[in-house]
Amino acid sequence: MIGGGSWATAIVKMLSDNLSEKEIYWWMRNEKAIEHIKKFKHNPNYISSVELKLNEQNISSNITHIVDTADYIILNVPAAFLKDTLANINPAHLKGKKIISAIKGIVPEDNLIIGEFLHETYGIPYQDILVVSGPCHAEEVALEKLSYLTIACTDVEKATTFASFLNTRYIKTNVSDDIFGTEYAAVLKNIYAIASGICHGIGYGDNFQAVLISNAIREIEGFVDAVHPINRDIKESAYLGDLLVTAYSQFSRNRTFGNMVGKGYTVKSAQLEMSMIAEGYYAVKCMHIKNQAYNVDMPICKAVHNILYEGRSPYIEMKLLAEKLN
Repeated sequence: MIGGGSWATAIVKMLSDNLSEKEIYWWMRNEKAIEHIKKFKHNPNYISSVELKLNEQNISSNITHIVDTADYIILNVPAAFLKDTLANINPAHLKGKKIISAIKGIVPEDNLIIGEFLHETYGIPYQDILVVSGPCHAEEVALEKLSYLTIACTDVEKATTFASFLNTRYIKTNVSDDIFGTEYAAVLKNIYAIASGICHGIGYGDNFQAVLISNAIREIEGFVDAVHPINRDIKESAYLGDLLVTAYSQFSRNRTFGNMVGKGYTVKSAQLEMSMIAEGYYAVKCMHIKNQAYNVDMPICKAVHNILYEGRSPYIEMKLLAEKLN
């Protein structure tokens, strides 16, 4: 596991319910958090109620040691910090390993989803890249509430094997071969969660939210079909389900971020007040640029971009957007 946040902690919990504590290796940057986990078996900063059952010798801030030791590498840091996190890792370190992206974002400097970034930067074959998608919140995993995950890989057998590591009495898993569609859908749903939060912040009710999200899933379908046209059912939980939970849940950091902007916070002040990264903020700009190559009609994404990056009024932008929805 590469990363020390809430989702990383939740996945470590899932793994520790299935695997021997000696089989799990965990890298995080925060030395104080590492010492706390070794001593008390809890992450002091994220979902701290979860007991973490793993060998204390397997937790380290030495990323090359962790990567060299493991067969499966799970990436779980904010996409904006991925390049910095992997600065000391070269293609030789990752050769022959299965790389799993649990990141719901896009690498800003390269404007690439994680799978594309791994393939282009480290030469990892797509059949060795896996994607973990929801709908699933770390906070509910901590409470062991029934949740579902989809594991995507072009090699479905590898997806099935990794899914077995996560499958527990409170986690049900599905598999898919759509690594591009699930990744892009995960990036886009964060943008729509920001839109949902903005609308809530300026006073729109549940009726409008339902219309907003029904339009959002059609935007997702249009974009992923343009980027990677295969036979997929956009109503599956990896697409629609992940969008719904992120747009509506009280645990959604992107919705929280949008709500603050809708209530009048500046983008900078909203970011400073939040203790966790809202991936959708970076995704908005990246997807705005990327869609110039595909020209898919995405009025919700455009409205959020205008608010966050063009300084437009949330109230005016959402009022104009409302005239385009159906």
